[in-house]
Amino acid sequence: MMNFHDRDLNLPRLCNEALNQPLTEAECSVMIAAAARKVEELFDILRIDHRNDHNTRDTPQRVAKMYVEEILAGRYTAPPRITKFDNAQAYDQLIVTGPIELRSMCAHHLMPIHGAAYIGILPSADGKIIGLSKYDRIVEYFAARLQIQEELVKQIGQYIMDMTSPRGLAVRISAVHMCKTQRGVRASHRSRMVNTYYWGEMASDTALKGEFLQECTMLDRDGAT
Repeated sequence: MMNFHDRDLNLPRLCNEALNQPLTEAECSVMIAAAARKVEELFDILRIDHRNDHNTRDTPQRVAKMYVEEILAGRYTAPPRITKFDNAQAYDQLIVTGPIELRSMCAHHLMPIHGAAYIGILPSADGKIIGLSKYDRIVEYFAARLQIQEELVKQIGQYIMDMTSPRGLAVRISAVHMCKTQRGVRASHRSRMVNTYYWGEMASDTALKGEFLQECTMLDRDGAT
């Protein structure tokens, strides 16, 4: 029987980093089966009857499958393919896209994080550009793992920088953390965390920062109407 730790290249690293090699379909199946057995053990410890209760009989399998194929999929799959196009008209002004739906999982309490990401790109006149939908795919990929928001915003931006080499880039995330709203202080569901990270000219040009933040505000306002 194949063990999902067999390949050294696939040994886990940090919880919000991808494995060195994507898992094969067979490895995913083995991982789901092993994780389901552990969820069963957890239910036994918590005195939840998953054998006779019709509500929880298949829950361990469902939870394991959900973690491998959805919540943590960004760790086990290859990054999204980025199709780059020539900047034929030498466009060199700020482009802002958002709000991009963001769903992730808090690394500290395994509680959902949900909100929106905004990306500002300052393309190089002689560089490459990518389709708008690719930014959504990139956000989804890095969010699909255990995360903290401070690192997520940097992972998204650094990947875009590495793939497209723009003159400047900004990534902003505004999100609700259910580890704060559903436990602990039980804060209002309107309570959000907002953070922004800048690269290149976006980091050094105050006017560009202001333009980006203004556009984020307008996009957020339009999305709420």
